[in-house]
Amino acid sequence: PMMSSGQEPPSTFQHFRGHPRDLVTSSGSGLDPHISPAAALWQRARVAAARGLTVDAVQAQIDACTEGRQFGMLGEPRVNVLCLNLTLERQTPDSQR
Repeated sequence: PMMSSGQEPPSTFQHFRGHPRDLVTSSGSGLDPHISPAAALWQRARVAAARGLTVDAVQAQIDACTEGRQFGMLGEPRVNVLCLNLTLERQTPDSQR
């Protein structure tokens, strides 16, 4: 649709406001081994429900699989998704698998 003078088109990512940026902009290939702590926090209730775990149990594993800045100064803290998935898989009741 045409925009009247002075109006800007809606942002492509406007629909995703409130979502952690890396959930919207990261690769969909599944090859990214890490997500931000904010992305893990945003998904923890859904993951807990899907796995039959408490949110606190999922949060504890997020904390355990969170890596700090490389060399204490490079990059941002990140959650190792492989570590998290393997740990959560071991804790998931058989009835939820």
